[in-house]
Amino acid sequence: MDSIIETQRQTHEEIERYETALYSLLSRNQPTHEIRVQTEHKAAQVLDRISSRVTALHNSYLDEDARKAEIGTLSAPAAAQNDLSEFYARLVKVQDHYNKYPDAVAGGFDMELAAILEEGNQDGLEDDYEEEDPISLLFSGEEAYGKYLDLYANHTAYNNLKNISKRLPYLQYLDILLAAQNGLLHSELSKEARATKDYEVYIQQLHDYLLSFVKRTQPLVDIQTKHQEAEVEFYQKWDDGEFVDWDESKITKRSANADGAGEGVWCSACQKSYSKRTVYDAHLTSKKHMKAIAKQAASEKPPQNPNGTQNITAQLTGNVQLVKSRLRSSALLTYLSTSLLVVLVPTISETKSNVERRFSLTAREREQELLEQSKPPPAPMNTSGDAAAEEEEEERIYNPLKLPLGWDGKPIPYWLYKLHGLGVEYRCEICSDHVYMGRKNFDRHFQESRHAFGMRALGLPNTKHFHEITRIEDALSLAEKLKQEGRHEIFEQETMEELEDDEGNVYNRKTYEDLKKQGLI
Repeated sequence: MDSIIETQRQTHEEIERYETALYSLLSRNQPTHEIRVQTEHKAAQVLDRISSRVTALHNSYLDEDARKAEIGTLSAPAAAQNDLSEFYARLVKVQDHYNKYPDAVAGGFDMELAAILEEGNQDGLEDDYEEEDPISLLFSGEEAYGKYLDLYANHTAYNNLKNISKRLPYLQYLDILLAAQNGLLHSELSKEARATKDYEVYIQQLHDYLLSFVKRTQPLVDIQTKHQEAEVEFYQKWDDGEFVDWDESKITKRSANADGAGEGVWCSACQKSYSKRTVYDAHLTSKKHMKAIAKQAASEKPPQNPNGTQNITAQLTGNVQLVKSRLRSSALLTYLSTSLLVVLVPTISETKSNVERRFSLTAREREQELLEQSKPPPAPMNTSGDAAAEEEEEERIYNPLKLPLGWDGKPIPYWLYKLHGLGVEYRCEICSDHVYMGRKNFDRHFQESRHAFGMRALGLPNTKHFHEITRIEDALSLAEKLKQEGRHEIFEQETMEELEDDEGNVYNRKTYEDLKKQGLI
């Protein structure tokens, strides 16, 4: 069992079987995003196991002494060709092992492969039973199994940065991240804002999250190698001075003074430092300062100054070096985050669309959506044979006349096509010159949304008076005619309707109302 040759043979077999399992995983149908992520994670696990076994196999081949010793033990000399003592000694070891562990499973590797290749809900269990999905634990609820990014914490940290012009809402923050595909990230910030400690902490958190998200959603991508290449590329550009917006000479002077907390004013008599000149001038007239001056004059020992010239110079030099190191680290993290954002541009676009969609939902609709997401997806139906037959049948459909398809997905008969006049075109100018095939579709479209929208755009009501009207000029002239007829009807109503007063005199409505207003009736 401890034979190095048998170990190498077994390792070769495991590698080959892992490669076959990897092919089986990647060749499966992946209809949903969740299934694709699960399959890629399983494939990444298989690749890791193949890599570890290849490394172990390579190391075993390098150990030539062990191989020679094993071959020498197995090879009997010519004088003792029938000596099977080594064989029986190893057989006894095998028997002792299984006597000691009688419940040991012989096919452990087969069970491991079966667990990797196993698909969910294949045993026909009840729907109430939900299998635990370890991949879903890698994502938060906002990320929705890796479909969207959860950048709310980073958005808050961005708005809390110093020296920024204004605080941005979440959608505009996503637009800034999308703009990274056209240039370096956060080029809209001032140089003073990028040189602060808060920005370094913010960009570090953003970089760590993006790197973690890429590893979780794209486990088959060698992101670590790409990361190292981007880092080497950054150092080359930094040494060549290509990052003009990160010029050290212009930023370190201001930042060093800000980090140094100011030199202040030192009072040698009081042995105290004052941050402001006004405070220093005010204390000169105090009794404590007068006593300190008198005591200093009586003493022969020179005054101490902890903030001497050498210490101040050393402090400023240390501050400048600290700011340079921070600036370079922030620039590196910004460059690496930009390279990650370029990879995640489609995901950020989907995240922005999802945020805009959720803004338009009510609280009840959001709760309903969460309930639907919590439900497990239905198991795929095993109808591969029927589906293949249907696909072959669909591929054989012959439709040279481009006839419309019926309810069964096949072209309708040609006589039916001619009967309904589906070959006749009806164009409607109000519907933006849309063409309707057949008289029935043309008559029906006057009550559809497309035609109603065109009538609203013209400022006209979509009533039965405008039925069969397809030209804009005809519709406008008809509307003017209907308006004039309406005025004439109103005039006729005023002149034809008769009213009687208390004395029995009969007047039309217009005359009656005029006399009543004058008080004559």
